[in-house]
Amino acid sequence: MRYSKQRRLILDTVLKNKVHPSADYIYNLLKDENPELSLGTVYRNLNFLAQNNMLKKINIPNGSDRFDGTLSKHQHVICTECGKVVDICVPELAKICDTILDKTGFEVNCDSLAFEGLCAECREKLQLQIKIHA
Repeated sequence: MRYSKQRRLILDTVLKNKVHPSADYIYNLLKDENPELSLGTVYRNLNFLAQNNMLKKINIPNGSDRFDGTLSKHQHVICTECGKVVDICVPELAKICDTILDKTGFEVNCDSLAFEGLCAECREKLQLQIKIHA
């Protein structure tokens, strides 16, 4: 595998930024100090790194894909209001996946599961708005 300076820079940036950054986030973070870097290069390298199991790609419904440097098995919760992505680990899912395999023969990739909902901050803002309008 060819390992360019830009690829290393992009990988290191994802590993250092635990916010599950998007390609745009990474590009905006790096572009001032790396004027030769293009958004297309960031996208290509992130996808390459994900395809080669050096990062996880998190598909966000109605939003930009995000990237995660934590490769151990875990799941995500995604706020549908602000877009925040948080790591969680639900060990009980392994039992559910085993049950599905036993009953159907279908092997589920449990570590790619994402839950959607509202984070605590967005829930609080929403409740405050409801109180103001009531």
